[in-house]
Amino acid sequence: MDRWLRAAKPWALLLLAAPAAWLWGLALADRLGANPAEALIRGLGLWALRLLWLTLLVTPLRQLTGWPALAGWRRGLGLWAFGYALLHLLAYAWLDQGGDLAAIARDVAQRPFILVGAVAVLLLVPLAATSFDAAIRRLGARRWRALHRLVYAVALLALLHWFWMRSGKRLWGEVVVYGALLALLLGWRVRAVVSRARARAPAATGRPPSRARG
Repeated sequence: MDRWLRAAKPWALLLLAAPAAWLWGLALADRLGANPAEALIRGLGLWALRLLWLTLLVTPLRQLTGWPALAGWRRGLGLWAFGYALLHLLAYAWLDQGGDLAAIARDVAQRPFILVGAVAVLLLVPLAATSFDAAIRRLGARRWRALHRLVYAVALLALLHWFWMRSGKRLWGEVVVYGALLALLLGWRVRAVVSRARARAPAATGRPPSRARG
C-alpha cells in the first residue's frame, strides 16, 4: 500500500487543480447562477476548507492504518489548502470589491467575518513558507512543529468565518457537519497528547507505570 500511495500522490495532488479550473471555467462561461462572483468566491472558500480538513486527517489516518507513506501527502494537501484560501481572498478583493482597498476596509468594518477569514489566510502564509525541508533544518524540528500548530487556530478561524457568514441566512447544516469533523480531528490530537503525557509521567517520577488490577 505504501508503494501505491507514493506512486499515486503526484497525480492525486495534480488533480486538486481541477476544482479551481472548473469554477473559473464556469464563471467565465457565466454558468454559476445569478451571482457568479459570489458563487466563485464561496466555491473556492469551501474547497480551501475541505483541503484543510483533509490535511488534518492525514495524521490520524496514518496512525490508524499504519501506512507511513500517508505522511508524504500532508505537505501537498496543506499547500493546496493555502492556494485555495489565497484564491478565495483574492477573488473577494477583486470580484466583490474591485480591488479597492478603501472599499475592502469599509466592508471589513461592516462584516467582521471577513476579517476573521483574512486572518486565517494570513496565518497560513508562514506555514506555507516553511513547509519545505530547508525550513525545517533552519528552524529546528521543535520550533518548526510549534509554528505549524498554528494550523489548529487557522481551522477554528476558518470554521468561525464560515459559520458567521452562513448564520445571516440561517444555513447551518454544512457548518455543523464540518464542525463535527473538526471536533473529531482535534479530539484525536488531544487524546494523543494526553496519552503521551501519561506515558511520560512514570518516567519523570522514576516509578514504573501502574498496571490495571482485576
